[in-house]
Amino acid sequence: MAVKPADPLETYNRKRDFSKTAEPKGSFDSLSWGEGHGFMVQKHDATRLHWDFRLELDGVLKSWAVPNGPSLNPADKRLAVRTEDHPLSYATFEGTIPKGEYGGGTVMLWDRGIWLPHPGKDPRKTLEEGHLHFTLDGERMKGEWVMFRLKGRPRDRAENWILKKVTDEHAGGSMGLVEQYLTSIKTGRTMGEIAAGRTRKELKSWVDGLKPSKKDPPRARLGEGDRSPKASGGGAGNDSVPAPPPRRSAARSPSPSKARGGLPAFREPQKATLADHVPPGSGWIHEMKYDGYRCLLAIGGGRAKVYTRSGLDWSDKFPEIVETAASLEVGSALLDGEIVSLDDKGSSNFSALQQAIGEGGRGLTLFLFDALEIDGEDLTRLPNIERKARLAALVGEGKPPTLLYAEHIVGHGEELFQAMCEAAQEGIISKRAEAPYRSTRTRCWLKVKCIQRQEFVIIGWTPSEAKARGFRSLLLAVNEGGSLRYVGKVGTGFSMATIQDLLKRMRRIEVKTPPTAVPRPDARGAHWVRPEMVAEVAFTEFTSEGVVRHPSFLGLRADKAAEEVVRELPQPLPAPRDDGIRITNPERVIFPDSGVTKQELVDYYRVVGPLMAVWSANRPLSLVRCPQGRGKKCFFQKHNTGSFGPQVHQIEIEEKKGEIEDYVYVEDVAGLIACVQMGTIEFHGWGSSVADVEKPDRLIFDIDPDEGLDFAETRRAARDLHRYLADMGLVSFPLLTGGKGLHVVVPLTPEAEWPEVKDFAQRFCVALATAEPERFTANLAKAKRKGRMFLDYLRNQRGATAIMPYSSRAREGAPVSAPISWDELDEMESGARFTVRDSALLLERVSSRALEGWGETSQVLPDL
Repeated sequence: MAVKPADPLETYNRKRDFSKTAEPKGSFDSLSWGEGHGFMVQKHDATRLHWDFRLELDGVLKSWAVPNGPSLNPADKRLAVRTEDHPLSYATFEGTIPKGEYGGGTVMLWDRGIWLPHPGKDPRKTLEEGHLHFTLDGERMKGEWVMFRLKGRPRDRAENWILKKVTDEHAGGSMGLVEQYLTSIKTGRTMGEIAAGRTRKELKSWVDGLKPSKKDPPRARLGEGDRSPKASGGGAGNDSVPAPPPRRSAARSPSPSKARGGLPAFREPQKATLADHVPPGSGWIHEMKYDGYRCLLAIGGGRAKVYTRSGLDWSDKFPEIVETAASLEVGSALLDGEIVSLDDKGSSNFSALQQAIGEGGRGLTLFLFDALEIDGEDLTRLPNIERKARLAALVGEGKPPTLLYAEHIVGHGEELFQAMCEAAQEGIISKRAEAPYRSTRTRCWLKVKCIQRQEFVIIGWTPSEAKARGFRSLLLAVNEGGSLRYVGKVGTGFSMATIQDLLKRMRRIEVKTPPTAVPRPDARGAHWVRPEMVAEVAFTEFTSEGVVRHPSFLGLRADKAAEEVVRELPQPLPAPRDDGIRITNPERVIFPDSGVTKQELVDYYRVVGPLMAVWSANRPLSLVRCPQGRGKKCFFQKHNTGSFGPQVHQIEIEEKKGEIEDYVYVEDVAGLIACVQMGTIEFHGWGSSVADVEKPDRLIFDIDPDEGLDFAETRRAARDLHRYLADMGLVSFPLLTGGKGLHVVVPLTPEAEWPEVKDFAQRFCVALATAEPERFTANLAKAKRKGRMFLDYLRNQRGATAIMPYSSRAREGAPVSAPISWDELDEMESGARFTVRDSALLLERVSSRALEGWGETSQVLPDL
């Protein structure tokens, strides 16, 4: 074995030209991660794609290249080739190594965390012996793992090891980690975005553009709500995702203020849920989290009021804001926002805000981010993105800097969050773009913080040995289970003026006994107060005993009642249903013309899935899959290749030549989502169910107009079919296909078999074409369709499929098929009336009188 060099990083430095690569120069560092050792994984697209697995030990990163990446399946033994030790500074490296340099290619920080050697084992010794047993606590890799060195061969140029997962609660199946996680845990970027060169400097410039300045306040930019950073060189993932187009406004609803010009009454504001990470996808908009007082601004009749989030009238504390708001050119309005004090760099400062309030409330700014009412119209049922557009029109260009429109971006939330944290901001607020306003705490609004901070109830103080200081620390508690629970004390973050003010306030509410149990060491010599005052405190974490670590006082919260203070626990991202399906590449644009992303498509199916499953569940399906989006290669798939996951099922069906093939079908919404995750855009179904594939339960008459005919002719043809079928005693229903045509759907009791059903459909269509040959044809030949409607009866033969109700279509505009009533038909101007962005409307329609009983009837074929 070669002699280990005195400098463990000599090989690392020798292989790199640091005048050309952005990688950090190697210098030995004895620092460690504290408890345990750090580990990280960097996805590296060099000569060959691989994952660099690194363990911190003895001041360097012991490194292995894993060609196929780590796997949670204990049966997988992944080759790991030992490489040179790397410096600890490499732990955060992400970027592109220039082509031609050692390791040239894109590097993504794919995972990081802490590793612990197996109890009783010396990692240095076991590494030397060629066998490591350790536990990982990363963001993606968790649980017990082992590595062991393979026996070397003379021709081997490097040590070959095996990386393997140990069976435990974190072990998984065949779905690989590397297939699930495709973005950076540092910046949220894909490999393509990193390669395109979206730099930290550009992100900082972007954030600086969102932050206001007292000297140069921002403009309210109506129509720029989709702002996102763009690299100068272009490339994949760099274009901003456009905001959804404005939807038709809901019917004008009277507001609680009833009359235009009246001062709207207070309404409980919507509150955000603390989340553990940023939600992905363009279905979310993201805003800066301001460090101030939340308020509702009521305007009407030339007056204005400022309400706290609990409904207190604080108008006298903010006279300048009230005066400015009263002069706005609006009859009445109820607006939601945050009052802040801005420093010269445009950052909000809570301590400065409290000081300003004490000095008359001048020089403050109200950032407005939502509108509940404008001019007597209740806006709360409108989508968030539309409410913001209405707000921007009200608080727009040329308005005074006292009232400012809160900018947002669509998608790119992780980038905004990382940039905010680097700019020492508090964090971000993420909101579902299509969600209504709800006066409660919801998961449609999420707050993601760079550092932990929350409110605590002050229950006492400990005296200071220095008489001039007044007190040493405040004792804190939260409400839990109907009583207070002690969570520790805070002794930093106070100015002398703050200490004197707090001491004066606490002496007025001092009591003899503690409001809750406090450990004896902390209670010794303490003074107790009634639990009425609320403090905001920053801290690093809660200990396992529920006590705050490294707390720092930020200020008093006079706008929040002590009874409301509870421990905030980060919540997982909201999901409409627990289908267990992780969506990869959620921000991939599936419909380039309209900007609809994969996440939006998934969200559509999660909303309308229960409606669609009524018609598509337990029915053999053929899928149109476009894994890279509608603009790229698409293909038709009807057989199950086993790639969809357990939510998608298969049924054996005998084909024409006698072969038995596995056909796809789903049982529920989860099955639909699993198909969409694998790139499915369209769902076409058989006319029979898996219960008996030989007996159809519907007839489909597909009216396919020639290119020269307008949709009015298609509507007329559908009505004629409806009338002729009714004359035969058959009930039928119209279906917009999402394309240029219409389907007339005839439900059947599954009694007749395919030959009989096809024969009926064919004879019916031929009879119609014979009666009106100038309008209809049943001939498949293109030449025979000129100027006519093709009546496609071939949808009604064994193995044929038709588009399913509510299925999206791989067409321009992201249209969907949708049931309509005969009464609505004349209102429809095309077969693509609805799109994937109309999910809420489609959901609302299904319970309307117009669609009552759509597709539901018991009938059999008559004699023809």
